[in-house]
Amino acid sequence: MQDHYLALGVSSGASLADIKKAYRLQAARYHPDRNPAPDAAKRFRAVQEAYDILGDAALRETYDDNRKRNLLDDPLETARVIWADYFQRLL
Repeated sequence: MQDHYLALGVSSGASLADIKKAYRLQAARYHPDRNPAPDAAKRFRAVQEAYDILGDAALRETYDDNRKRNLLDDPLETARVIWADYFQRLL
């Protein structure tokens, strides 16, 4: 699973304005017309995909939920939340 926050260079708590700003910077940096590097097109597509997901509130929420299930953010905190929810349902 690709980390879209890492592709844009922002934290998972970034605001929509921060995501838009990071997208513009990264897109300009890796645009194939401006960057002669052989992997520029691949990185540009990764930045576009990241923005498509993180720029849409519903898709971002789904992505964040999936990240938590895959323990990408903070494994200990995620495990604590999962177990607390589990025990809350039992009691």
